[in-house]
Amino acid sequence: GGGCGACTVMVSRYNPREKTISHFSANACLLPVCQLHLAAVTTTEGIGSTETRIHPVQERIAKANGSQCGFCTPGMVMSLYALLRNQPQPSLEDIVEALGGNLCRCTGYRPIVDGCKTFCGVRMSVMRHLESLLVDNAGVPELFHEGDLLPQDPTQELIFPPELMLMAESQRPLTQTFCGERITWVSPVTLRELVELKAKHPKAPLVLGNTGVGLEMKFKGILHPVIISPTRVPELYEVNKTPDGVWVGAACSLTSLKTLVEKLVRELHEDQVETFSALLQQLRSLGGQQIRNVASLGGNIASAAPNSDLNPVLAAGRCILSVISKGGRREIAVNEDFFVGFGKTALKQDEIILSVFIPVSKRGEFVRAFRQAPRKANALATVTSGMRVRFAQGTDAVEDLAIFYGGVGPCTVGATKTCREVIGRRWNEETLNEAYRLLLDEISLPPSAPGGKVEFRRSLTLSFLFKFNLQMLQKLNEMVVKLPSCTNGSEPSWRWQVRPDCSDKRRLTFGTCRSQEVSQGQRGDDLVGRPVMHRSALSQATGEAVYCDDIAGSQGELFLALVTSTRAHAKLIKIDDGEALKLPGVVDAVTAKDIPGKKFRTFTGIDEELLAENEVTCVGQMVGAVVADTRQHAKQGAAAVKVVYEDLPDRVLTIEEAIEKKSFFKPQREIERGNVTEGFRKADQMLEGEIRIGGQEHFYMETQSMLVVPSGEEKELKVSHRVHLSHIESIAETLGIPSNRVSCHVKRMGGAFGGKVTKTSILASITALAAWKTGQAVRCVLERGDDMLITGARHPVLANYKVGFMNDGRIIAADIHVFAKIFTLDVSLVIEKILLHIDNAYSVPNLRGRATACKTNLPSNTAFRGFGVPQSMLVVESVINDVRAWRESVVSPPLQIREKNMYKGPSITHYKLQFDPENLLRCWDECLQKADYHSRRTTIAQFNQSNRFKKRGIAVIPIKYGIAFAAALVHIYKDGSVLVSHGGAEMGQGIHTKMQQVVASRELRIPVSLIHISETSTNVVPNTCPSAASFGTDANGMAVKMACETLLQRLEPVIREDPKGTWQTAFFKKIGLSATGYYRGPDTYMDWKKQEGQPYAYFTYGTCCSEVEVDCLTGDYQTLRTDIVMDIGRSINPSIDIGQIEGAFMQGLGLYTMEERKFSPSGMLYPRGPAQYKIPAVCDMPLKFNVYLLAGSSNLHAIYSSKGIGEPVLFLGSSVFFAIKDAVAAARKDVGLGGPFKLDSPACPEETCLACASCFVQMVPVPKPGSFQPWAIDV
Repeated sequence: GGGCGACTVMVSRYNPREKTISHFSANACLLPVCQLHLAAVTTTEGIGSTETRIHPVQERIAKANGSQCGFCTPGMVMSLYALLRNQPQPSLEDIVEALGGNLCRCTGYRPIVDGCKTFCGVRMSVMRHLESLLVDNAGVPELFHEGDLLPQDPTQELIFPPELMLMAESQRPLTQTFCGERITWVSPVTLRELVELKAKHPKAPLVLGNTGVGLEMKFKGILHPVIISPTRVPELYEVNKTPDGVWVGAACSLTSLKTLVEKLVRELHEDQVETFSALLQQLRSLGGQQIRNVASLGGNIASAAPNSDLNPVLAAGRCILSVISKGGRREIAVNEDFFVGFGKTALKQDEIILSVFIPVSKRGEFVRAFRQAPRKANALATVTSGMRVRFAQGTDAVEDLAIFYGGVGPCTVGATKTCREVIGRRWNEETLNEAYRLLLDEISLPPSAPGGKVEFRRSLTLSFLFKFNLQMLQKLNEMVVKLPSCTNGSEPSWRWQVRPDCSDKRRLTFGTCRSQEVSQGQRGDDLVGRPVMHRSALSQATGEAVYCDDIAGSQGELFLALVTSTRAHAKLIKIDDGEALKLPGVVDAVTAKDIPGKKFRTFTGIDEELLAENEVTCVGQMVGAVVADTRQHAKQGAAAVKVVYEDLPDRVLTIEEAIEKKSFFKPQREIERGNVTEGFRKADQMLEGEIRIGGQEHFYMETQSMLVVPSGEEKELKVSHRVHLSHIESIAETLGIPSNRVSCHVKRMGGAFGGKVTKTSILASITALAAWKTGQAVRCVLERGDDMLITGARHPVLANYKVGFMNDGRIIAADIHVFAKIFTLDVSLVIEKILLHIDNAYSVPNLRGRATACKTNLPSNTAFRGFGVPQSMLVVESVINDVRAWRESVVSPPLQIREKNMYKGPSITHYKLQFDPENLLRCWDECLQKADYHSRRTTIAQFNQSNRFKKRGIAVIPIKYGIAFAAALVHIYKDGSVLVSHGGAEMGQGIHTKMQQVVASRELRIPVSLIHISETSTNVVPNTCPSAASFGTDANGMAVKMACETLLQRLEPVIREDPKGTWQTAFFKKIGLSATGYYRGPDTYMDWKKQEGQPYAYFTYGTCCSEVEVDCLTGDYQTLRTDIVMDIGRSINPSIDIGQIEGAFMQGLGLYTMEERKFSPSGMLYPRGPAQYKIPAVCDMPLKFNVYLLAGSSNLHAIYSSKGIGEPVLFLGSSVFFAIKDAVAAARKDVGLGGPFKLDSPACPEETCLACASCFVQMVPVPKPGSFQPWAIDV
């Protein structure tokens, strides 16, 4: 729905009147083809290819290692390409803005920005060189070398198609009408015709950018029989300047408006640009660049979104609309009377906004805009505000005041009563204190208001007014108006609250990515340990890379759409597909009754139905599917299936309800070391606490996708999707056929992160059932909303803990009980991993861990990067943090508690596994040194002492992560080329690239160009293990190595006999040039009765230091700097490994500080796409991001002494969480609150703001729990 940017294209148009060509980026998924008459659309395939010539944009993103899974890469390429067509030498800020509408779940954005920064010209190159002089990189290979890049030459870009230019010059514009099955699209060319059409079809929406109506139709199923598109009516684009202001055409895009107001701010006197400046501030963060390029000013106003960014500013700025209808023209003010309800305005149904008048401001008049959103850019606002005040000349007396808010009601609302009371009074503390009280009464929200966050939203209304107050005090001071001063001669308090060093205008700087030196004496052609570009990066950047839905369709292919439950716990009375089967294009429907074999899938001893038959246990559970000739017909068919339910009692939605009703799965694991009871008895101090950790959506860029093709007389099934043995078994068991009739193959996936293991096998089985029943190929590609609803997410956790410690901070006893919401699958795996990592990096002599899997009526959670470990470690770090918070009250260095309790010397875990933590301590010490921690800690303390409502925090977090453990086939052909097949699935982690390095440069000693990695297929390598848990390279790399060793062993006599012989020589000597390798890994085990074992082959260690700045009034934060030191043994490919580190960190940052999964009281998931669910974007990168690989490390348990890296680093994102908590503690100290406090994860702005406990938060009354039904529940 336009939120991820993966489908970005460039649209070019020729203006025959001005003889100019404009280029802009847009989201293809929202761009109606009906609007593209005379436009040229350019995709990444159009600007370059590996077969002809790649474009510098494609090359630089690829070579900078900015493409991992590659699904988002074409969109990134086109966003940057469109920018370069308009600005050949952009600034870094231009690049960040251009990429603001593109999401990536793999890279962490740093390598993408690094590649893009090479277009910034000479100044940027000089800055990079100067920074490189500060870092000793002697002997360390560069991740990519700028000198090898293709030069950028704007003269060689594609020209605008001359035939389109000729048509635009010669053809007279005519009205266009497109008629579809259910919709008629009309595009008039004159204002008169537009007015007549609107009079004839008053309910027809006017569509310009399609950013509102398009989303309604796609996601809400709203049907508009007639759509009017006035994109070719010139009067709607006119801009007229007057001495009093400017009239802006309603069809002007937000980008055009931004350009206009930027120009006005530069040209007009500063007294006149107040409203323009406020609008500009909002426009910079409103949507992504692609949205701003097509969304219109008039559409933004008329949509009357309750949380609009622009409408409060337009209302506060006294803007006027010129509207037209058949009855004539009139002007209407944008004020509190214009917005009358949710999505409703005072406009009549047949009226059209023609233009918007934005007046210039007057001397003594000031306009400000405020917004708070879940993400700093490209996110719908939580609360917005526009405020305007006019002071009597030379005084602080208020002549006029306007305050408007968005996000605190069904539409934009004005604080008219508050303003009336303030007008005529002096702008001082007494007046504003009264205004806060009045505002709290006037702008109220019921406790169950849609959108939730009521306490937070109400506090923001006060905080925004306070921010406005501070800024006005500064302005009055600049105007030399006498303000109240302190009687003791000290500085006025308002100045202390708005120090100039609290500027929000922060910029990205260069970070350091330091890899490792290659071994002395290593051959130059041995690529192991050297940075090698992802082998598919170029094809991903050019759009040539094939994903599941890119596979060409076959004749008669059908499309599948799922029917899901709308009840959380109910009997299935009837599934009626009669009406669905009557619809055009619908071929058939499948339910549980159609399954010839097993109707459920068993995982870790628990069954889950493929399709519900008698009872549904959550909203989103699959009850059937419809297949049709097109995706749209299948979707319409699924919507037409009628399901009759009978609700069942005892629904369980939250962990607390599961605990109360003892709704648990078995086994309930427990592990204990020492004597916890005795430890508590000996402890000097005791603390108890609780922490809730929310779930997390996988949000892989490519949703669940599969294609099942039946072929041959025996109906063999070829399945294109994630390759895993359990998937073959699931399909075979569902259909009651042998596994040898099913083959799975995959070239690559657009991300997975654990989300394409268990639930995918169920989806594949349903798709295979449809193909089996119809005898036709069936394609299933879930839309983002269905994917998020059906597939589950990371397990939310509620943990209770009790800790006993000595006065010096040594923890001698801890009792931790973790409750995880699981529902069905992967019960034992999750709770066991939780308990095995309950110590993280700390040696607690008396430690008890208990883990309980809670059964609820919410969609089943599933594997996600870390599989319970990120939750477990956050709990133990919270324990450490609470002890630290208690110790700080007796003045203890912040790091002392962690250092005092870390493993040291030869150690033994709580499950009796011996290990040496030397590299853990090396990572810790090196991170403190690289991050300059102690100096920065002092600086932060000084900053916090000088600033009241901006606080900084810093945290250092260690990690000790256990890694446990495949088969491969290597063919050598007579011409010397090599084909490698292995069991690992490529999903962005670079496993194919690393296998190439293993085979080519180290084992067979041949050029990489001679090696081809085939798609992963069970026809070639059966019985594959899942590519998960960070052991893909370990297992498959060893398997490939063993296959190569077998081949070299066979070839040894031939080489001895003829060292210069060819592969043909070996062939003619009848030596087999094909070999299989299988690696089972070391034996790992865990005996839960004895509470001991060796569940892991080795540990990956690391340490991360992060610093943040928090706005205590809004909860917004910025990560100023992050330094990571990781022990990954000997890196096989530093460029890929560093990319994995950065991507995992950013995913962890999202888990702990941003990503919220909200459910309704009936069990419905609220966020169903990027508009509601916010993952980190480029704006969330640490401003300085440094990554270092620990030197001198090795690992005897994995290939070439490497270590698994994909999962461990995710937890280091919690360093940002604890840095936020550190900043919040400083804020609480200012209001007299000290000691440990609760901060749940994610520490989103709401949690952070409320925890800061500012005076405005404390002013908001908190409704009594149980006295109302909340909009959302904490699961």
